[in-house]
Order: sequence, then C-alpha cells, then structure tokens
Amino acid sequence: PDLNLVNPPAATYMALAAKGASNTQLSVAKTLTAAIMGGFYVGVGGMVSLAVSGNMPGVAATNPGLVKFAFAALFPVALFLCLQAGAQLFTGNTCTMAAAYFEKKIPFKEVLKSWGLAYLGNLIGCAGFAAICSYCGVLTGGSASMAAGMVASKTAGAFLPTLVKGILCNWLVCMGVFLATQARDVPGKYIGMFLPISAFVSIGFEHSVANMFLLPAGMLCNGGAVALSTILMKNMLPVTIGNIIAGALVVAGGMSWQFGRLGEGK
Repeated sequence: PDLNLVNPPAATYMALAAKGASNTQLSVAKTLTAAIMGGFYVGVGGMVSLAVSGNMPGVAATNPGLVKFAFAALFPVALFLCLQAGAQLFTGNTCTMAAAYFEKKIPFKEVLKSWGLAYLGNLIGCAGFAAICSYCGVLTGGSASMAAGMVASKTAGAFLPTLVKGILCNWLVCMGVFLATQARDVPGKYIGMFLPISAFVSIGFEHSVANMFLLPAGMLCNGGAVALSTILMKNMLPVTIGNIIAGALVVAGGMSWQFGRLGEGK
C-alpha cells in the first residue's frame, strides 16, 4: 500500500485542475450557496481574530507584533472550514478554474462564470456575517475599534502597491490550497494550509474575500467615516485584480508551465 502522507507536486496540480473542472458540474444555485457558506466561514475567521487581537490593549501598546501574531494564528480557521466543508472561495477559484482552463478541461466562459458567482456569494456571506455580528453585539469594544481602524488603513495606500499586496497575498493563499490538497491526512491539511495563510496575514498582504468581512465590519463601527466609493476604488478593486493575477497567472499558470500543458515540449 501507498503509505505516503503527501501527493507529489505534479499530481497535486492536476488534482486542482480536476477540482476546477468539477466545479462546472454544480448548478448556479449550488455554486452560489457554497460561496455564501464560504463567505460565512471567512467571517468566522475574521471575527475570532478581531475578538481576541482587538482586545489586547496592553499587549498592543508594548508588543504590537504579538497582536499581529494572534490575528494571524486565528484567521486560518476560515480556509480550513472552507476546504474541509466543500465551500467555494473566489480566491481559491482563481487558481483551480484557471488550472482547469490551461489543461483544456473547461472553456474560458466557465472560468468567468465561476469567478463571478463565487465573488457574489462570498460578498453576501461575508457582509451578512458582519451584519449578524453587529446585530447580536459581539462586534463591540476593542473588536469594533480594530475593525474601524482597518477601514482607514486598508484604504490609505496607492492603487498599485495595494494591487501588489493582492498578488502576494493570493500567491500564498493558493499555495495554502495547494499544500492542503497535497496532504492526505487532516493534520497535514491543516498545517499545509495554516502556514501560508498565517504568513500573509502577519505580513499585511490583502485578501479580497477577507476584506469582504473586515471592511463591512469596520463600516458598521466607524459611522461611515470612509466612503463606500473610496473602499471600492482604493481597496477592493486593486486587491481583486491582484488576487486574480496571483491565482490564475502566477500559481495556476506557473504550475501548468512546470507540470501541465503550458510547459509541454519546452
């Protein structure tokens, strides 16, 4: 019997491409539902991170790195829930759907359809979870202060640097999906997913789906101090573009060049 606990890289890439192809077998309603659930799970990761790291004022004053570490250590529950429960995430789909396209398993219109449905569903789930947290009173105190501060900080950068943060973020996120797919046991899947996700959070890269929770949560706490148009143009648009570049071109394209059709005969 095969006792290896991890699949080889080439087989893992092909499994991601097959996953992308299988996504096209889902109905619009099922895809949207899975994406809404994915948004809720990302909201869980964001809220538990805010609840703990937002309520460490003494630590924040003397050792802010520990606050970042706490946030980064807690947030990966989001991707773990999504991957293990079969939910859909736009950021992961940028890789799996592009891989399926590069391997000629699906037409390009299916890539765009999946991305659009996942993005919409994730937004509904994330923003809905933020509203629920606000309504039931858990988005208060230090959690609310941290969320409000994130709206200001996440819209303070210029377009291109924010876009690059989006590229670097989803490169790591898709590697988390890759490593979790590569592992054959649950502890291996969690470790493989945890390290890249905690890395991007610690560094401060930008994840469009995480921001679909964090930014609405902050907006509910800051009294509309930052306009919605500013949030869309200075964060969501450049981050989304960067996330697509990373998942589709850097990870899926790079691995197709290494292991798949794009590199055949090269």
